Amino acid sequence: MIQTPSQAIYVRLPNWVGDVCMSLPSLDALIATGHPVVACAREWARDLLAAYPLAGFVPMRGRLRADRAAVHNARREARHRHAYGLLMPDSLSSALVFRFAGLRCAGYRDDGRSPLLRWPCSKPREPLHAVQSWFHLTRFALAQWRMAEPEADLGPDLDWHSAIAHETQAEQAMAQAGLSHGHFVLIAPTATGLHHGRAKVWSGFDGLTRSLQAQGVTVVMVPPPAEQAAAKATAPSAQLLEPLGLGAFAAFTRHAAVVVCNDSGVSHLAAAACARQITLFGVTSPSRTGPWSNRALRLGQMNTWPREPEVLSAVLDTLQNPSAA
Repeated sequence: MIQTPSQAIYVRLPNWVGDVCMSLPSLDALIATGHPVVACAREWARDLLAAYPLAGFVPMRGRLRADRAAVHNARREARHRHAYGLLMPDSLSSALVFRFAGLRCAGYRDDGRSPLLRWPCSKPREPLHAVQSWFHLTRFALAQWRMAEPEADLGPDLDWHSAIAHETQAEQAMAQAGLSHGHFVLIAPTATGLHHGRAKVWSGFDGLTRSLQAQGVTVVMVPPPAEQAAAKATAPSAQLLEPLGLGAFAAFTRHAAVVVCNDSGVSHLAAAACARQITLFGVTSPSRTGPWSNRALRLGQMNTWPREPEVLSAVLDTLQNPSAA
């Protein structure tokens, strides 16, 4: 009879695409301990994490009772009698779900949830990038659990692991659109949600697209179904491709000469895939949520969007220097 390892780790991943990407180094550190790791996340994250050697995936729906039951049932079925919990989100609800599922948890002190945490962690005083913040929390948790901590510090990239299916789907999408590797610009002219009531979308995507097309550059976009209408309205002249799953889309970004996007989930998917990108800022902070990548150029800053000629110049420079970065 096969013995199930006694100490499993249940990690509650963040709720946004970009945040899940920025938590990947932490997930790698947990998996490297050799203990079974169960990811608890929104259903869409399952595809993105398809190549990760997880001991399980528990979909989170944002409903306290249903999520608690899902985690509890997953533990029972896997026979993880002794399990630790790591909470990436700062929310009270995520702590309640894990606590009521019988998990002893580590997480940041926030939202009045410290009494629910077995190992509460104080946030560093100095401001950190989100990748650094979650990695700091993960190191703290592993030290408390007396498990192997990462030997090395954070690298310059997220190093997402793609599945063969992701690569195949990306190549098929490129072939169906008549595209060749490194000979098109991928734009992502949408960004969901608001930041302090302000839209996170740069207004120059249509002008940029037309300027590039005038110079013979193919410009494409692959928005998800829910964002197709907004993408068409923002950049009507760009070539619209059929939607892809998150993993296939991340793999697809590698084939573009450069990805031009807002500070959004696309920026972090491209960073995870180590694609070349130009990320545009105007209402968010590059130092906090910018792409964690050494192949990313960041234009603009908090309260100041980059001008269209500046972005066009950066894209053309990237196209003329394909081996750079």
